[in-house]
Amino acid sequence: MFSSPLSFSEKHLLEHFETKIATAVPERDILRARLERYLPELLSGLEVYKPSQTQLEQLLDVFITHHSTRKASLRALDLERLLAPDWFERPETIAYVAYTERFAGTFQGVLEKVPYLESLKIKYLHLMPFLQPRPAPHDGGYAVQNYREVRADLGTMADLEHLTAVLHEKGISLCCDLVLNHVAMEHEWAQKARDGNCKYQNYFHFYPNRTMPDQLEQHLPEVFPDFAPGNFTWDETSKNWVWTTFNTWQWDLNWGNFDVFLEFADTILWLANKGIDIFRLDAIAFIWKKLGTNCQNLPEVHQITQALRSVARIVAPAILFKAEAIVPPNDLIHYLGCKEHFGKVSDTAYHNSLMVQLWSSLASRDTRLMTHALRRFPAKPSNTAWNTYLRCHDDIGWAISDDDAREIGMDGYAHRKFLSDYYSGRFSGTHAKGLVFQENLKTHDRRISGSAASLAGLELALENNDARQVELSVQRLLMTHAIVMSFGGIPLLYMGDEIALLNDHSFLENPEMAMDNRWVHRPAMPWQTVAKLEDAKTLQQKAQQQMQTGIKALIEARVRTPHLHAAIESHVLESPNQHVFTFQRLHPEGRLLGVFNFSETAQVLPAWWVGFEHAINQITGKPVHLEQGLLWLEPYQYLWLVATN
Repeated sequence: MFSSPLSFSEKHLLEHFETKIATAVPERDILRARLERYLPELLSGLEVYKPSQTQLEQLLDVFITHHSTRKASLRALDLERLLAPDWFERPETIAYVAYTERFAGTFQGVLEKVPYLESLKIKYLHLMPFLQPRPAPHDGGYAVQNYREVRADLGTMADLEHLTAVLHEKGISLCCDLVLNHVAMEHEWAQKARDGNCKYQNYFHFYPNRTMPDQLEQHLPEVFPDFAPGNFTWDETSKNWVWTTFNTWQWDLNWGNFDVFLEFADTILWLANKGIDIFRLDAIAFIWKKLGTNCQNLPEVHQITQALRSVARIVAPAILFKAEAIVPPNDLIHYLGCKEHFGKVSDTAYHNSLMVQLWSSLASRDTRLMTHALRRFPAKPSNTAWNTYLRCHDDIGWAISDDDAREIGMDGYAHRKFLSDYYSGRFSGTHAKGLVFQENLKTHDRRISGSAASLAGLELALENNDARQVELSVQRLLMTHAIVMSFGGIPLLYMGDEIALLNDHSFLENPEMAMDNRWVHRPAMPWQTVAKLEDAKTLQQKAQQQMQTGIKALIEARVRTPHLHAAIESHVLESPNQHVFTFQRLHPEGRLLGVFNFSETAQVLPAWWVGFEHAINQITGKPVHLEQGLLWLEPYQYLWLVATN
């Protein structure tokens, strides 16, 4: 079928396939074709293990098992998406991110809110961790005790499977958090390891004394220095030190063990057969460990991801991988693929740098650092997409490069300090009301918690009953969301941002949450408030109504703008006005110019630089007029300009 000669391993596996698979298995020939197509990528990725033929046969048996049990409706979806491989890159793909219990209580509650999602034209729903975690504390659900059960308070696995089926009928894909780096210490694997089972002890990193941990610690950062300092924990039951990057009860897995890879290949395909469309590969940057490094972003991570992606392409090609890699720009692009991995690893990845630069420019009213940093990003593979966002469930870490800052005449440390002060309310004249999260007294890094609306000034403006500042706060939010919607990729709308929800300090009343102030920006969805927005009376209700109307207008505009297909790159331009951020997207149907004023004062751009004599703003559908050779911008105005001539 394929012109390139098959290797010995490929021939052996295909022969094993022929002897193992029964002719009665559905779509046998299709599975064989996909197996032959992706075997080279699979085996290349698995080079980190040098697997034996027996191990490869075990993996092939996993393929056959899950292909045989995959529903006809899901196999049809596989075919549909194979024939339209850009299905997730299209402008109509809008994502909504929420905690199930905060959004609708249960999986059944989510079903009842599907009309609301449809009103926002959502095509991609990310429900935050719903696989069964350990009893609290559990890091918001990221300490998984069982990958094949769901939280009992949300429903059953059958309820989840029914939800995915209904969502598919509505054209909505479901994203599931898949924690790769660690499991809860209560997980079956960990319990067997503690009991002395050698096979399962090799699933983890066990050390009988501090010799190796002390050597490793010399290069390892602390993720949670406040409440989980260090990276190793003594386990009294097994009499070993265990690698615990995030928390003492989250045990890092040994991805150097092929059996761990096999477990996750099996788990991914099992969940895919329940209807999961997208796997958010949580903490993927940490999975490979190597002495003398910080154990993040190592090359083996990308080989393993390529192998896992090949597993998915062979058996369940309808699914996508999303890399949760909150890492520096030079490392980030590797999660979408560079060199031999180009376009063969994760399908999407978070554009953390865009998010950080949006908040940085809002505070400084200066877009030069943002422009410089984003212009340095290499082009991504055209078959991949960024996930663009203003806020998510997590804190904001100020990933400002010292080199980027220095090259535009700024001091990186001083700017990071300014941002932490600004968004925690410590800077004179700030509009933000955020909270410091995880201050590192060694490095002086301070991350920030807070809802988008509170960080953008709405909470303070409402406290002061200042209608003008309320208006400016909403404009800040809409302007930054306009960038998220148009920069390129899949825009993620975090639950409640469409109605400008403020910080919620009620988390302090819950002992399970009180120690983690990130819960301040994880409020419950106030459905009674949503229902009353059409009849807004108070200043806050009017702001929320304006926000909702503005978000819906941006979504409508995005859906009808072909220039926003994710395969098209955004080219950040050097703006002649430091308060104005600009980029262009060159689509076969023409050029789109994005123009965004990061200042609360009016700004201008010269008409000759804009390059359009006659243009319309795609957001409003109205023509944009140039006066006296200038494009005038109102405070925090945002434009998607397309030529009309």
